[in-house]
Amino acid sequence: MSARNETPHTVLKTLGQKTCNGSWDASTENLTIQQVIEVSETKKDKLTGATQKARALEVMGTCVSMRVSVEGMRPKEAIAAVKNGDFDSQFN
Repeated sequence: MSARNETPHTVLKTLGQKTCNGSWDASTENLTIQQVIEVSETKKDKLTGATQKARALEVMGTCVSMRVSVEGMRPKEAIAAVKNGDFDSQFN
C-alpha cells in the first residue's frame, strides 16, 4: 500500500476502506464525481494537472488500478465521459 500522503490512501480514506479490491468482480466501491474532485483538490500540490479537471482525471486514473468505480462506471469509461464534457458543470 502507498504512503499515507499519496492519492490511493486518500481515495481509500474517502471511501472509508482499508484495502483495495482484488478484482473487478469483487469491486463494490464507487466514488461520485464530487468525491473525485474533493480528492483532487486535497492532493492539488502533488498532482501535475494544471486544471481541476486534469487533476480529477489523474485521480480517476488511480481508481483504475484500485478497481474503484466512478459514478457507477469503470474509471476508463468515466474518464471518457469527463473528456467528452459530460461532467463539465461539476468543474470550476
